Amino acid sequence: MAFILGQKSKSEQMFDGNGNRIVVTNIDTYPCYIVNFNENETKGQLIIRLAQGKITKNSKPLQGQLKKAGIKTPLRFLKEMKIPITFVEKFEKNGKKAFKFNEKEIEVGMEVKPIDFFKKDDIVSVTGVSKGKGFQGVVRRHRFSGGPRTHGQSDRERAPGSIGSSTTPGRVLKGKRMAGKMGKETVTVKNLKIVEATDKHLLIKGLVPGAKGSLIAIYSIRGDK
Repeated sequence: MAFILGQKSKSEQMFDGNGNRIVVTNIDTYPCYIVNFNENETKGQLIIRLAQGKITKNSKPLQGQLKKAGIKTPLRFLKEMKIPITFVEKFEKNGKKAFKFNEKEIEVGMEVKPIDFFKKDDIVSVTGVSKGKGFQGVVRRHRFSGGPRTHGQSDRERAPGSIGSSTTPGRVLKGKRMAGKMGKETVTVKNLKIVEATDKHLLIKGLVPGAKGSLIAIYSIRGDK
């Protein structure tokens, strides 16, 4: 069981131990702190609120949350991550709630470092918001082939074609693939391998969703497939 927030940095190529060229993505995780815990006994989940990313000044609501947790570093992103409560052991430390899993104690105000939770060759899932591509047609958005240029329809090459139905039901069915806004959606990529883990960054084999500098959530759950 492992979790952390980071910001997508550059993607580059490197060579593994067998001399094969691989693509890797560098994710900057410093600084990342635990802001709060919340137990959902009904769903059997422990909700961990994390804050990450350097910023000059916080908004007033986020300032209050960080101050309550004893965190003095201004942080940019705030996100909750849910983990099964069966993975953790609850106890009290200095009169405050604390939890322990994988022989690692976590508490409010603690800095989360990749090297404490991840190691080389771990398999993780990565969640981010994909790049927004604006309003796109059906050829780019849904990979339609379009129509032929021949037989007098030279202007129909990238058109969607007929969208209607017969007399019954006599309307455009809900969910019809058509032109519209593309991208800027939450995307999760599973089964990515960690190439390197340090105090301040993770190197992950493959590409992850999102633009450079966007928030990335990395987590590993036993049995995640």
